[in-house]
Amino acid sequence: MDTYKSDAQRINHNINTIFEKLSNPSVFQAQIEANKDRLPEEARANIEKVQFDTDSISIDSPMGPLKLAVDPEQSQAPNRIVFTAAQAPVKFNLLIELTPVSETETDSVASLQLDLPFFLRAMVSKQLEEGAKKFGQMLAMLPYENL
Repeated sequence: MDTYKSDAQRINHNINTIFEKLSNPSVFQAQIEANKDRLPEEARANIEKVQFDTDSISIDSPMGPLKLAVDPEQSQAPNRIVFTAAQAPVKFNLLIELTPVSETETDSVASLQLDLPFFLRAMVSKQLEEGAKKFGQMLAMLPYENL
C-alpha cells in the first residue's frame, strides 16, 4: 500500500474538540451550506456531488460512487481517525493523526494510503502527494469552534 502524507500542521484547538468534529463528517454539511456563496465556482459545482453523514462521506466521482466511512476499529480517540473506502474502485484509507502540543494546540498529519496498480502509481502519485498536503493544510484552517 502506498502512503502519501501531508506536512505536520499546527491547529490552535484542543485535541478532543478536533477529534470530535472530524470523526463526525455530518458537521461539515451545515458549514458548506452556510458558506456556499464564498466557494469558488468550480467548488460550488462539485459540492453537490458530496454527501456527509454521521459516519461517512459519499462522493459521486467520475470513476463512480465513492464512500469513505469512519473505521471505529482502526480509529483511536483522540489521536487517530481512519476513514476506509467502503465503496471505491481501489482500496484506500484516509488517516488523520493528532498529537497534543498543549491544552489548546494540536499537531495533525493527514495520510492517504492506496493500493494502486504499478502502472497507475506513476501517473497519479504527484497528484496524490499534492492532495494529501492540501488536505492537511485544510484541516489546520477549519473553524472548529463553529463546526
